[in-house]
Amino acid sequence: MQLTIEKLLDKSAAPYDLLLLADPSKVIVDDYLSRGTCYIASWNNERVGVFVILQTRPDMAEIMNIAVKEADQGKGIGKKLLLNAIHLAKEMNFKTIEIGTGNSSIAQLALYQKCGFRIVGVEPDFFVRHYVEDIYENGIQCRDMIRLRMNL
Repeated sequence: MQLTIEKLLDKSAAPYDLLLLADPSKVIVDDYLSRGTCYIASWNNERVGVFVILQTRPDMAEIMNIAVKEADQGKGIGKKLLLNAIHLAKEMNFKTIEIGTGNSSIAQLALYQKCGFRIVGVEPDFFVRHYVEDIYENGIQCRDMIRLRMNL
């Protein structure tokens, strides 16, 4: 079976089970979901992944959320989602696409760089300031936002 990626037409049917894997704050997810476009990945008629693209400047978009169902991680779905988001941004005539992730998101940082993103900055204490509960990944506290960018 092939992975299919489709635009979410009804935002009230947003897959929070997936969205909250990448961002634990429903308030923050709701904010960018209301302003962005959500895409759902399905495999064997089951939702396995999600990403949200948001226009942040006239020629720039940001991938605000990208997640794969835990049981389906490690199968290349995240890379397919990321490459699809890049392709869509090009089709929408954006010149640049950005993505941000936590300092503790080691696998994500590797994937983004393998797909052509370059680190352009760090927002110190981003996750400490914007999230009520502490976030830990890979035994590391997620404190800083690592910003990455790609010219399209």
